[in-house]
Amino acid sequence: MNKLLVVGSINMDIVSSVGQFPRPGETIPSAATAFYPGGKGANQAVAAARAGARCAMIGAVGEDPFAETLLAALQENGIAINHILRKRSSSGFAIITVNGEGENYIVLSEGANGQLTAADAAAGAGDWSDIYAVLLQNEIPWETNLAVMNSASSSGAYVFYNPAPARAIPEPVLPLIHTLILNETEAAAVTGLAVSDPASAKAAAKWVLDRGTKNVIITLGEKGCYYQNERGASLATPAFAVKPVDTTAAGDTFFGAYAAACADGLPAEQALTFAAAAAALAVTKQGAQASIPDQAEIEAFLLQNK
Repeated sequence: MNKLLVVGSINMDIVSSVGQFPRPGETIPSAATAFYPGGKGANQAVAAARAGARCAMIGAVGEDPFAETLLAALQENGIAINHILRKRSSSGFAIITVNGEGENYIVLSEGANGQLTAADAAAGAGDWSDIYAVLLQNEIPWETNLAVMNSASSSGAYVFYNPAPARAIPEPVLPLIHTLILNETEAAAVTGLAVSDPASAKAAAKWVLDRGTKNVIITLGEKGCYYQNERGASLATPAFAVKPVDTTAAGDTFFGAYAAACADGLPAEQALTFAAAAAALAVTKQGAQASIPDQAEIEAFLLQNK
């Protein structure tokens, strides 16, 4: 298994469960509130590690009671944390409200994540010699992401990027990206095209590929996902039917599991099915990292759903 490096966010998720979302100005009771280690970067690192990858992380936490819990959660999953920095700030946190159908609203406070610099990332990455791919998202400064993309690409490491929260990507950056993984909202932000099904996903993928990215995956929720590469090969992978409890880390789980499968040498079709199974299992449990399945669970699920 080749090594994966995640450069990204580390948050504490404060999750309240409600029957339905409040209307503006309305106060409603919460059935329960829980604290879960999260953050898109940390979630993706945990997903990759649990899926079998050797994984290290570069990020930042603050000087608050959350920091030790967040670091311990990564360490417990075998993720190297020696390049996670302490910043004079609060740790990042997210306030998440989940309704009875497993849908969520998220309010994010970046905290220490917003202070992770390009120099921090460069110091942690070293010479890139043993790194298969770096995983990136949008919960750290864009300048840091861009510096990492340039360093990885020039060193021969692949860039796997999930532009979430959604934002446009400057077109000159697209050739630096080996694999772009995005949902319908993110695809629309990047391409300017509405995406809702495999046909519209194909048009959005072509837009990105024409500008230099090598592989594009667009996730479509219960409609599965669409994959296309620079050579024109395409795949539509169905989603597994499960009853959702909490969708908070589904996208991160898909991303981390897919990267782990690629690092293990699986071809795209098998890697996509593996990632779809991981995401399906993740939505059946509450919490972000708490919901992410391990390799044995994913493989057992795939055997049961042949």
